[in-house]
Amino acid sequence: MSGYHKRLESEKIPKLLFQQSLPATIGLLVMSLYNVADTIFIGHSVGTLGIAGLAIAFPIQMIVMALAQTVGIGSSSIISRALGSKDFKKAERVLGNFFSLSMLSGLLLTIVGLLFTKPILSLFGATETILPYAAEYMSTIFLGTLFIFFAMGGNSIIRAEGNAKFAMMVMMMSAGVNVVLDPIFIFGLDMGIKGAAIATVIAQFSAAACAVYYFATGRSGVYIHFKNLALKLRTVKEIFAIGAASLGRHVAGSAMAIVINHSLAIYGGDIAIAAFGVVNRIFMIVMMPMFGLVQGLQPILGYNYGAKDYGRAKHVTKLSMKVATVMSMIGFVLLLIFAEVLAKVFSSDAELINLATYATRIIVIMLPFIGFQAIAGGYYQAIGKAGPAFFLSILRQVLCLLPFVLILPIFYDLNGVFFAFPAADVVSVLITAAMMQVEMKRLSV
Repeated sequence: MSGYHKRLESEKIPKLLFQQSLPATIGLLVMSLYNVADTIFIGHSVGTLGIAGLAIAFPIQMIVMALAQTVGIGSSSIISRALGSKDFKKAERVLGNFFSLSMLSGLLLTIVGLLFTKPILSLFGATETILPYAAEYMSTIFLGTLFIFFAMGGNSIIRAEGNAKFAMMVMMMSAGVNVVLDPIFIFGLDMGIKGAAIATVIAQFSAAACAVYYFATGRSGVYIHFKNLALKLRTVKEIFAIGAASLGRHVAGSAMAIVINHSLAIYGGDIAIAAFGVVNRIFMIVMMPMFGLVQGLQPILGYNYGAKDYGRAKHVTKLSMKVATVMSMIGFVLLLIFAEVLAKVFSSDAELINLATYATRIIVIMLPFIGFQAIAGGYYQAIGKAGPAFFLSILRQVLCLLPFVLILPIFYDLNGVFFAFPAADVVSVLITAAMMQVEMKRLSV
């Protein structure tokens, strides 16, 4: 057993959660610079249509990342619980299958993406004026799909065995590469939106290389064996069953983006799509600390749940909920106060800034309760309950948000699109709270 594993079962919960969550949070915040930096540089070079192109591309990138997380989080959940129960052979078998699945999935997505770039972008709401910008960006991004799988999935497994600091350093290094290369390719080489995509792919490659290096050089407590690269149907099914919650959440978000982008185009035009793209980037920055907390929670929860130490499992879950609520309240206040300041970072277009500011202040209304929902979804994934995890992943985006987005704009035009978000949050918060109350009672038995 490595020192990382021992800490998961013996370190005091508050200290352990802090040790696991802080590196994950820092790493995610830095990683969010991928899309944020691209949007800032494109906004001040290409302009509003460039931002709109990135807004159309963003949910497609989320699907690719979701598939990578499906394999990565599914694998890491199984590995955490296997380590907790001292089943090292199972942990290593899952690691080998992770690498094979990542290779196959990454290559398949690259081929599909390159063959159908423009039809996919049109499906996601690209208008005739936005399509050239979105296509120029995504045709390059698809080339880095394989790197995303190894980078994101590998980092999930590194965190699963308790080495959150290394995972953080990988993400920080990758984001640093992206931020440095963006101005060089976009402005220095005058490559515009394509330059932003090239910088992103190179950054993703650097993260993937570090993750592979970590496992290949014996730095991990879980080792790669050639025999474990052969896919086992039972292992693959378990990985996808658990990871399906992440896939469902992101695919649901991307499916909603199709509806939202088309609604924005109808009721607000290209400027509304661009404004919503800015809102997404702003929310990404605020949400990253909460997702970092979820990532810090999962290896602790999964390990102790696998070891049948339900007292520690309940303790870390309840503490995470409290911390997430505080985080979301702070984010709520900051976005209300600084929405306009943040919008100005992305563009100098007054109309775009005003609309993005207005939309942010509406969508943010129920933000104080979002952190709690993120913890609930992460909880079910960590303990291997695929059904409830998947349900929560689609609850807000599909079951609640979709009806409101389709109905409210009929009566309130563009405002209806924006108000659909807090309306959906009210319903999903109540359902999530009821589920977690039952779960906490079960852990007390």
